[in-house]
Amino acid sequence: MPDSALDPVSASVSAPLSGEGRAPARALRLGVAGPVGVGKSSLIATICRALGAELRIGVITNDIYTDEDARFLRSAGVLEPERIRAVETGACPHTAIRDDVTANLLATEDLERDFDPLDLVIIESGGDNLTATFSPALVDAQIFVLDVAGGGDVARKGGPGIGRADLLVVNKTDLAPHVGVDVAQMVADASAARENRAVVALSRSDDASVAELRAWVLGVLTSFRAGAHVAQDPGPMAPHFHADEDGGYVHSHDDDGRAHDHAHAH
Repeated sequence: MPDSALDPVSASVSAPLSGEGRAPARALRLGVAGPVGVGKSSLIATICRALGAELRIGVITNDIYTDEDARFLRSAGVLEPERIRAVETGACPHTAIRDDVTANLLATEDLERDFDPLDLVIIESGGDNLTATFSPALVDAQIFVLDVAGGGDVARKGGPGIGRADLLVVNKTDLAPHVGVDVAQMVADASAARENRAVVALSRSDDASVAELRAWVLGVLTSFRAGAHVAQDPGPMAPHFHADEDGGYVHSHDDDGRAHDHAHAH
């Protein structure tokens, strides 16, 4: 790992200070969310490969009852295994990234303390629906991931994750010819749904798209280190239904992302 004196990204940071407009004293915390199977773990592996030689990176994964995503990343060899930690949420994935972020926050702080200094901590949500978003109390910026195999129309469906995450990634573009998706149209639809916020069409085998993702992460990191980045709240998740042994319940979130209520269906 290069010394900070030789690393232009690290060297841009003066003595860390606290307060608005000043360089923060901790790592940039980047959330990655999206439905099951869109390639969140492979996206994180891509970021680690693209930036691991110049940034000190740690990863927190979320699964309901397993550490499968953490084991995948460790086996991929993208980071030292000790820098990849797993959180088992024991409940719907969004609860640990929005409703009560305590487990993830503690895991992140432990990781930062154990490997101080870190430049970047990536927090992966468990697979969830199109409305899943991170609390700004947990992450500084967030990426929402879709993939072409989910259908070319999915970007038009909107929701807080698609519409207002800091970056939308349309993933697995190399599969588009096999699933009949027009990537250019999907990106155009995504850009319209996001009111021209950032969209990256990504394939891990396409160097140009990986370079675009890399540049976006470094841009956010530079802004964060300068004290210029402000964490945005994409807004509360929409009410949604959870099945259970009692017939299910509607899970809704109020505007501040903290309180929620469960109304059981009969």
